[in-house]
Amino acid sequence: MQWRGALFAALMLCAAGWPGGLAAQTTVRIAWYSDGNEGEVLLDLLKRFESANPDIKVTVDQMPFKAISETIPVQLASGQGPDMVRVTDFGGVARYTLDLRPYLTDAAYWEKNFGPFLGWMRVEGDTTSIPGFMTQLTITGPFVNKTLFEQAGIPLPGPKASWDDWAKAAKAVAEKTQVPFPIAFDRSGHRVFGPVISQGGKIFDEKSEPAVIDDGFKAMARKLYDWHKSGVMAKELWGSVSGATYRGANDEFKNAQVVLYMSGSWQIAQFDKTIGDAFDWVAVPNPCGDGGCTGMPGGAGLVAIKTAKEPKAVAKVMEYLASEDVLREFYSRTLFVPAHLGLAAKGIDYPTASPLAKAALGVYGGEVKAVAPLAFKLQGYPYSRLMFNVVISRLGQAISDEMTLDDAYKRIDADIKQQIAERKK
Repeated sequence: MQWRGALFAALMLCAAGWPGGLAAQTTVRIAWYSDGNEGEVLLDLLKRFESANPDIKVTVDQMPFKAISETIPVQLASGQGPDMVRVTDFGGVARYTLDLRPYLTDAAYWEKNFGPFLGWMRVEGDTTSIPGFMTQLTITGPFVNKTLFEQAGIPLPGPKASWDDWAKAAKAVAEKTQVPFPIAFDRSGHRVFGPVISQGGKIFDEKSEPAVIDDGFKAMARKLYDWHKSGVMAKELWGSVSGATYRGANDEFKNAQVVLYMSGSWQIAQFDKTIGDAFDWVAVPNPCGDGGCTGMPGGAGLVAIKTAKEPKAVAKVMEYLASEDVLREFYSRTLFVPAHLGLAAKGIDYPTASPLAKAALGVYGGEVKAVAPLAFKLQGYPYSRLMFNVVISRLGQAISDEMTLDDAYKRIDADIKQQIAERKK
């Protein structure tokens, strides 16, 4: 019986942390949403991490984007949030993020490869923290059902076409093919601002303070308003929700009910899977106006949260996911435009992408180079999401005949000023 006592004592010593023993396992949590297959890819990559780091367990809570955008900020405000979260509203969560710099083994790597995007994640006035990294760079732009154009016998407008050109062509195609939606926009302020800038909107005044309402903004707002009146756009999409609530047209597009869908590069993996080759879907350059032909940059990033109880473990997970080889595989398998400068320069192979998806990735890669500096400035502005939400809420009310466009303009300016002042308190 003596050997049993010796074995029990040895096991107790191991559990207490003796070298070579059973170390206590640390659990860290990630709140994550997906547009396509990125959640599946993340879980696969984390299995390898856990195999190499048995002392760290990574739990991934996969949830809808709406939960990330509406529920997580409430949790963070109460100190009950996850250790890491994938977000698009960096300004809204910046105050809750953890500076990883003290815990990283090579902060210079992060500055070199993610530098232009770190400013998007920081609180106003902060120039040094490293809150996280971009899981993807996105660019807004239109997808077109090319097959419908071919069936209608109407050529696609050229690369420098205006929004008026596309509206005329899309409506003609829809009428000939009996498709219900000539043009659909994501119900999102972010999607609206690329066209606004292309119409000449300046967004900010000479002091870099928000000044959204000008001739460029009014020109694009009037188009959206008139399109809903003339049938180029359908009220049943934007009108199905209210306030700042997001409404996409993914399902309508993949079911061949939309001629032109204004969304962005993050849809490629989903469309490659759900549409396949059922019809020819193509990305086209952003339509042009007096202000150029720009989309809006954006993307999702994984940020660390300052309430994390094990920041060293969080940093270790983040370093693994942000490492060049792992991130290359992540971008390749998810069909994402890279937000890592080194990988963007080297290029990403997409072996699993169909010819249609590869072509779309090529178009959006070109659109990155065409993004207006003003669009980057707006995306990096700490209160950009607030501005996006105000604009889509008030435009939505005008389009739903709850107020006039002129009243919407007045309310947009007043709401932005009021909400920024409240945020700064």
